[in-house]
Amino acid sequence: MGLILFIGIAIISFIVQARFKSKFRKYSETPLHAGLTGRDIAEKMLHDNGIYDVQIRSVEGSLSDHYNPGDRTVNLSPEVYHGRSIAAAAVAAHECGHAVQHAKAYSWLQFRSAMVPVVNIASNLLQWVFMLGIILFASGIGHTLLLVAFGAMIVVTLFSVVTLPVEFDASNRALAWLQTNRGIMQTSTEHTQAKDALWWAAMTYVVAALGSVAQLLYLAMMLFGGRSDD
Repeated sequence: MGLILFIGIAIISFIVQARFKSKFRKYSETPLHAGLTGRDIAEKMLHDNGIYDVQIRSVEGSLSDHYNPGDRTVNLSPEVYHGRSIAAAAVAAHECGHAVQHAKAYSWLQFRSAMVPVVNIASNLLQWVFMLGIILFASGIGHTLLLVAFGAMIVVTLFSVVTLPVEFDASNRALAWLQTNRGIMQTSTEHTQAKDALWWAAMTYVVAALGSVAQLLYLAMMLFGGRSDD
């Protein structure tokens, strides 16, 4: 049952990722009537929220956009930083939504940021301990290793779940700001397209969280499901 659930979520994840990339390509090719770049929009949103100590940077990679609360930087991929499209506007505003969360001490972002060091350790530990635990499953040490992996998986899953309100709130802040700035998105169609792009981006986080939960349940069944056939 656990394996079926895991496979089902993997299929859904593939579909959602493909749909998100398709939407992003479509809206990356849809010009913003205002003609502003992602960087322009990011700067305006930060300043409108009274934020002047956050740097906006261009970073290598596709879909590499993120906000770093450690050094207070909004990092935009080249296609977003220089882009003058619906997708560039939506993504730039979303990442600035995280900066606004940080400035306003949004509790879920604070909790998520505090978890990062622990999650990094748990993720690295999980890869090796889980594999060794499976290989040595029949022995006592294998069972102990899987218990350690289970603990690490709990941390990783919690992080994935906590990420959801952070991402949805950043999108809501971005869309609310775009809605009130008619000089940026001049038609209701543009706003609807931005909302669609951010919704599919959010769905990738939802699927990732579901995948983590499924892995946790599968591991729990391995460890605590009982072995009545022995």
